[in-house]
Amino acid sequence: MPFVKVVKSKAYFKRYQVKYRRRREAKTDYQQRRRLVIQDKNKYASPKYRFVVRRTNSKVICQIIYATIQGDKVLCQATSKELIGYGLSAGLTNYAASYCTGLLCARRLLGKLKMDSIYKGEEVATGSYYDVFRQAAGKERRPFKAFLDVGLIRTTVGNRVFGALKGACDGGLCIPHSKSIFPGFRVEEKKEILDVEKHKEHIFGMHVQNYMEHLKEEEGADRQKKQFSHWLKCMADNKVESLEGLYKKVHKAIRDNPTFKKKVPRKKEEIKRKYLDARRSIIETAKGKYRRDRRLTHDERKQKIKEQIEAAIKQIAPTA
Repeated sequence: MPFVKVVKSKAYFKRYQVKYRRRREAKTDYQQRRRLVIQDKNKYASPKYRFVVRRTNSKVICQIIYATIQGDKVLCQATSKELIGYGLSAGLTNYAASYCTGLLCARRLLGKLKMDSIYKGEEVATGSYYDVFRQAAGKERRPFKAFLDVGLIRTTVGNRVFGALKGACDGGLCIPHSKSIFPGFRVEEKKEILDVEKHKEHIFGMHVQNYMEHLKEEEGADRQKKQFSHWLKCMADNKVESLEGLYKKVHKAIRDNPTFKKKVPRKKEEIKRKYLDARRSIIETAKGKYRRDRRLTHDERKQKIKEQIEAAIKQIAPTA
């Protein structure tokens, strides 16, 4: 290939346009966002809803969002941290927790719109493909429709994002999707097959259970207890013997009461203060005692330095 010299002249830089800030920071795919946000003209400014799923190192976040000229508005939200209140205190970022978070978001939204009694979704998770339009015939209100927004996540088969999608669909939302995105999907002899049992295992965390049992057999109960102590404590607190029983209990608790619970502010600690002098004090709390010195003002600092200089002069004066 011949050498080609790249010449970026003044004309090039005059016409150069800087990309959007969130594109430069690799936070937003604007081509994807444009497709998800743009609305048909014959919809007459009706909002186009997105089911947004994001995952951090510690939690899964599900939101129903619609775009306006002023900015995006959040209609409903659920995070996997809230699952602690439903009895799930371990594994808040896996596929099963993503399913629970999507289910919680869907039931909360339908309750807010007073559609929870109309569209109950699939009350017992089976792992099979579910379409809410099965229940839509003869209903006064149509199902709530949203489109999945995965952001910059790679949409590989069985990704945890699709666990949240499945939970939301089973919760009663209409989110267009294909069965080819779920764990257990394969193509055999040009036929698309979804292994429902394998998908169900991921929904109920049985892949975690199997590894726990394998670890116990191979390396002993102590090794299992060391690695899965949070899981074992969670199962003991809920009085269940398997993760399937645990997740069934969590699903039922979410359906019974999906409303958001405000955090109760902590009571202020009783503090007893004992003054030693104008500058020093001893503080007593439930945790113990400690000394706290009051910060000096500017004038007090100047006076303190003046006193130190005078004291040093007095020490040096007799020897001079």
